[in-house]
Amino acid sequence: MDTLEIANKLVALCKEGKYEEAKVLYAPEAVSVEAGAPPGQAREAAGLAAIKAKGDWWVANHEVHSAQVAGPWPHGDRFIVGFRFDVTMKSNGHRFTMEEMALYTVRDGKIVREEFFYTDGA
Repeated sequence: MDTLEIANKLVALCKEGKYEEAKVLYAPEAVSVEAGAPPGQAREAAGLAAIKAKGDWWVANHEVHSAQVAGPWPHGDRFIVGFRFDVTMKSNGHRFTMEEMALYTVRDGKIVREEFFYTDGA
């Protein structure tokens, strides 16, 4: 798949809430970089197992009431996807809206890097 096909597939899966299924689009050595380090974690997760663990942490610590996905916006070997989440932190019951943009880099038909840009809204 080329970059636009990967971008469209990722957006379609995310719109259906199939975030784990979307990992087939990632290279085994993919790197995920957060704007800020989640509690007790590093900003950067390298490899599919580490990226999955980061996602598992998110699900375990947040109740997602709704999610919106926009894009993609392609540019060469990269593309951007926009996300908007209405979430409640399970630890303290704080509900907020989180908006983020994600920049994805594609190489050899797979996502090799994702970078998230956001403010947490907390």
